[in-house]
Amino acid sequence: MSELKAEIWVQALLRRAQSGGAMGMVVARGDRDAGAVWVKVMRLDGSCETFVPARNFEGERIWTRPNGIVPEAQADAHIRRAMDRDPDLWVVEIEDRHGRHFLTEPVEEG
Repeated sequence: MSELKAEIWVQALLRRAQSGGAMGMVVARGDRDAGAVWVKVMRLDGSCETFVPARNFEGERIWTRPNGIVPEAQADAHIRRAMDRDPDLWVVEIEDRHGRHFLTEPVEEG
């Protein structure tokens, strides 16, 4: 089964966030078709979480939280390093006081 193009997937995520009462925006546009997408959830208190896509042992898409809840500057530094390595990376920011990510795939707890 083929996956959605990155741009379409991002648009769907933004719609879910908006429908849930959160604000979402694209802060970096990657490759329209196959760019990886990172999601940064800003909690509006100076802290945030970054969600990074991965594959589980069955090959299904999941999300990981490489840093947990951290100050925004720390998350931004991590994202900048990733963008230096991958110019096709998309970055979506969601502002939600409750820390909701609006992802539909499983998120690895940890």
